Amino acid sequence: MVYVKIIIQVLIIAMFIFYVSGRLMGSQINLMKRIMSVFISVAFTSLVYWYSYLRGTDFLEDVYVFMDVRTIIWIGSMLLISMLLYLFFELFDPMAIGEKGERLPRQKSLLLRLRNQWRSQKRLRQVVQIAVKNGISRTLKYARHRENDHELAIAFRDTLEESGGIFIKFGQVLSTRNDIFPKAFVQELGTLQQNVRPLSSEQVKTILEKSLPFKMEEVFSQFDMNPIAAASIGQVHRAVLRKNEEQVVVKLLRPDVKDMMRDDLNILVEFAQWVSDKSTWAENLGFRELAIGFAASLREEVNFDIEMRNTMQVKTALRNSPYKLKIPHVYSEFSNNQLIISEFVHGQSVATGNALFTTLQVDREEFAQTVLFSFFEQMLFSGIFHADPHPGNIFIDEVDGTPILLDFGAVGRLAGPQQEGIKLFLMGIQQNDANILYDAITQLVEDHEHIDQAKMEQAMAQILLRISYVPRIQTDELIHSFFEVIRDFGLSFYPSVGLALRSFITLDGTLRLIQPDFNLFNEAKEFSKHYITSMIKRPFKEPLATKERLEEELALLLPALRKLPRRVDKLMQRVESGKITLHHDIFSDKKNAMFVTQLFSRFVLLFVGITFGILSVSLLAIAQFIEAPYAVYLNSAAYVGLFLCAVLLVRLSIQAIRLMKRG
Repeated sequence: MVYVKIIIQVLIIAMFIFYVSGRLMGSQINLMKRIMSVFISVAFTSLVYWYSYLRGTDFLEDVYVFMDVRTIIWIGSMLLISMLLYLFFELFDPMAIGEKGERLPRQKSLLLRLRNQWRSQKRLRQVVQIAVKNGISRTLKYARHRENDHELAIAFRDTLEESGGIFIKFGQVLSTRNDIFPKAFVQELGTLQQNVRPLSSEQVKTILEKSLPFKMEEVFSQFDMNPIAAASIGQVHRAVLRKNEEQVVVKLLRPDVKDMMRDDLNILVEFAQWVSDKSTWAENLGFRELAIGFAASLREEVNFDIEMRNTMQVKTALRNSPYKLKIPHVYSEFSNNQLIISEFVHGQSVATGNALFTTLQVDREEFAQTVLFSFFEQMLFSGIFHADPHPGNIFIDEVDGTPILLDFGAVGRLAGPQQEGIKLFLMGIQQNDANILYDAITQLVEDHEHIDQAKMEQAMAQILLRISYVPRIQTDELIHSFFEVIRDFGLSFYPSVGLALRSFITLDGTLRLIQPDFNLFNEAKEFSKHYITSMIKRPFKEPLATKERLEEELALLLPALRKLPRRVDKLMQRVESGKITLHHDIFSDKKNAMFVTQLFSRFVLLFVGITFGILSVSLLAIAQFIEAPYAVYLNSAAYVGLFLCAVLLVRLSIQAIRLMKRG
């Protein structure tokens, strides 16, 4: 019975510690960590308390014998140690925190998280060992020297190839980034080939049975189990639909992709961080950001719902375009995030379609111009564009020679300001005008307020001089120069803008494969002429549509016009009465005011905590030289002050850790 009373008292104290520590640490505290902190602190302090004091007393005879000053110290120690333990857990907690400081919910149990963390750390060690074996850490030291590019490129390629899976695909993507990587890297990474074993017939049938809304026999009258293409993400088969006997292609998501992504995408980002830590060159290159961007795009690529939506959006945007491209029809009633069923196109890639160009007597210049003008329309007016126009995604129709656009897994989106910025960018190059290019850059980069306009225009002028008096502008060299200037000024393009500019490089290579002397920037000038002419002629060609558009615009404008006289009158009255004043300071922005307020409150807490600490230490020192009975009160006050100082400093430490995690 005595032991039961002791246990009940300890549990009551533990509940008190649990509640108080929760209030002191903040309301958004992980429950499991609070319980662990309280349990460890109660167990540890109780053991010390028993060993140092209760062991020599008859506490079993009277459970209240230990309710004295030492008990207060015991309880205070429990509270302080539980807070320190929580600080320790917070420090090593990888959990993300929301913008307002709230904890983002976990979906997995502690054991699963520990298992996954152990597995990921094991995989990371394996990748790092492969990198060290191939000489990455050694060659990174000399990465800034041009003659070492080839050696580092080989080591990097071998590392990605041996790591396999996502790492090979990452290398393949980087091989297209000749805007930021030296030529040696592009060549070496371009040799990466992923040997993917095709799915077996049983696996294909299983995927179809799980993913199709109906039985396989009800959807297809024929299905070829031999794939026409197999890659790391998906596998493509030919089939015939039962409902209309149309030939289709069926793109299946490989069942192991999500497991591969779960295991390797985070590891890839950590590996990129390791490489960046090893080398200033890799850090300046933004290697970690490249890995993060690749991970984000791959997560979209493995969701076929997104690819299906992209295809339909681009097709709808180009429905009335004068530049005719074929985009395969997607059978959305049978497609989902695991498979896409789309129209089978009869054609060949522009990379292997030379004979088809000759047989159909297709004008290569006109074909390339149609493709380019369609991409300009997508980027500059529709705002949604195909972001991966390599030769394998652009076909020539074997019936009439029309361009065919395939694979919409990678699609970019440009907002209105960025569309205007791209237009100004092309115009500035055409007119050789650095001032126009500066205006373009201000709409294409983030945080441009601190740009020195004179220096930026001088840098733009230097680039324009580099491409002056040459018969053809090298697109990749030009855009690479702009990327370098943006980095030198400490700026960065919006992600969608960077994607659009890199698409220009890929598209230029594809168009020159079609027509070797094709000049993208000269054709851009021709596109501007076509567009301006069409805009002038549109009211005459489409009078009804123009009339409807004017009526819509007028309907939107009328309410504002109706309110205008009243607003002008109110404005004049306020001016006459002297009530209009202009005022702007740092507190006019709510975010700035919130930041300053939080900073001031933390400073006050820090000041109070340090003050308690200094006063308490002073009282302890004074109490040592006083022999009077009231010295015990000085000691008690000093210990209370030290305890409060510790509580405040622990609280501030946790707030600082959360602030760092949000940043």
